Amino acid sequence: MYFFLHFLSGGNTAVFFNSHFFSYEIAGASKSNVLYGLQFGLKYLCTSDRNVMAQSDLDLKEAVLKEDLKFYFMNPCEKYRARRQIPWKLALQILKILMVTTQLIFFGLSNQLVVSFKEENTIAFKHLFLKGYSGVDEDDYSCSIYTQQDAYDSIFYVINQYRQLKNISLGTLGYEHEGSGLKICKQQYKKGTMLTSNDTVNIDVSTETECIFLKPQELAGKNAELKQNSSFFSLEFYRLIQVEISFKLKGIALQTIHARELPDCYAFQNTITFNNRAHSGKIKIYFDSDTDIQECKDWHIFSSVLQKNAQYILVFDGFVILSCFASLILCTRSIVLALRLQKRFVNFFLEKYKRRVCHADRLEFINGWYVLVIISDVMTIIGSILKMEIKAKNLTSYDVCSILLGTSTLFVWVGVIRYLGYFQTYNVLILTMQASLPKVLRFCCCAGMIYLGYTFCGWIVLGPYHEKFEDLNTVAECLFSLVNGDDMFATFAQIQQKSTLVWVFSRLYLYSFISLFIYMILSLFIALITDSYDTIKKYQQSGFPVTDLHEFLKDHGSIRYGKEQTSMPFICCCRRLVGCF
Repeated sequence: MYFFLHFLSGGNTAVFFNSHFFSYEIAGASKSNVLYGLQFGLKYLCTSDRNVMAQSDLDLKEAVLKEDLKFYFMNPCEKYRARRQIPWKLALQILKILMVTTQLIFFGLSNQLVVSFKEENTIAFKHLFLKGYSGVDEDDYSCSIYTQQDAYDSIFYVINQYRQLKNISLGTLGYEHEGSGLKICKQQYKKGTMLTSNDTVNIDVSTETECIFLKPQELAGKNAELKQNSSFFSLEFYRLIQVEISFKLKGIALQTIHARELPDCYAFQNTITFNNRAHSGKIKIYFDSDTDIQECKDWHIFSSVLQKNAQYILVFDGFVILSCFASLILCTRSIVLALRLQKRFVNFFLEKYKRRVCHADRLEFINGWYVLVIISDVMTIIGSILKMEIKAKNLTSYDVCSILLGTSTLFVWVGVIRYLGYFQTYNVLILTMQASLPKVLRFCCCAGMIYLGYTFCGWIVLGPYHEKFEDLNTVAECLFSLVNGDDMFATFAQIQQKSTLVWVFSRLYLYSFISLFIYMILSLFIALITDSYDTIKKYQQSGFPVTDLHEFLKDHGSIRYGKEQTSMPFICCCRRLVGCF
């Protein structure tokens, strides 16, 4: 490399620098000018070398960063071919899918026994304690009565059935303990008078509640007659609001033994309510049974098969927890490394191009599938711990455990879409959902306002004349079913024709709602998704829009980390047949 300096003092001084030696010629110049030229040349040479070294460091940093970025956005098979890195996360996710699904099936079969035992006992209680129960509930209540004698007979029927429960019940039922019994409470308005003939009402609207407690021992023989003839059971129906009978029973589910599981002990809190709030001549009878699964205090099962089966399931649940914990660690590590790589890219981009990376490129480093897997792993670990405690009969939180295990299994199977996304054909679904989601959410916000308006309007106008519009929740469900074309004729036909004005309004209301939502809003909703699908198909043919990140990696050639390009067993053997694999 040669550097030429021309010193203009006199116009005749020239100094030549060579990378191996240097020489100088003086043609009519002073010695001071020559020394000054030498000093200036050496300074320029040092500055130039520093610039070259800085530029080479920046180029080296850029090359390393591009290689790391390229490797980060590879799929598991490409990573294996590039660096022989075994896709442990992929293998672990496949194993976890099998284990979590198997665990859920076992828990579902066990939970099915619990649900069936609760439902069958509830039906048995209704037949045992409700006089004249037909086996089918009337609307949201079990049955109804219409005369005073029926009211007395129904109340005393509950008392007598409770007294002789052990002699008539077919199940493993018993009283909670020796001191337990029936608690009967009546709620009524305070004293007053009512003369219907001349429309005279004199009553205190404040209420009073009176209760009586009957033990099984007190209901035997003459004591039962004395109790039932007491003044407490003298009811004044014109001011009676309700009569509530509550009692607690216990039972043991022995059917779990046939499924090679230890039995559960149950506590049933039963409440029978005679509702007379409307004072319409019809008393509605409600039966409510709250079931609580409790730990059996003292049980002895003479079978080694049940004990071993419980131990095997606990060991399997332990392996599920270990696999989820390993998956949690690997996915968390991947997210941390991705954030570090994002920071390197942002700093380099700012250093070289003097501008910041856009928000979309930053989000490319955040893998949403890893976040989904982490949430699923946490829920599976907590749910498995609860399941182990339930299996050991230390806890009875079936509902919480069901929600955790069910949701985690849903997330695990949704995560499978990530690996299908490596195929270009299957990736259309994911890309279409990502592209259409923002537009769909904005559209739903606007359509939701119209939907809420129809909901409130239908509830206040049609509620007194149509059973599907009696409360807001039912109205919302009815309108949603109409949008999907379900139960249309029944909704039109069930409107009561007591008011011509309301009947005409109901027709205008239903016709306008169906026409607006099915023919316009639902069609626009489908059009938004179709438009996103067409856009994605066009991008796949002509290429996706190029961002700064894609432009940065565009000129970087394919990376070869090994001499041989042997395929990874099990999956990558088909990479010649399928695009990404």
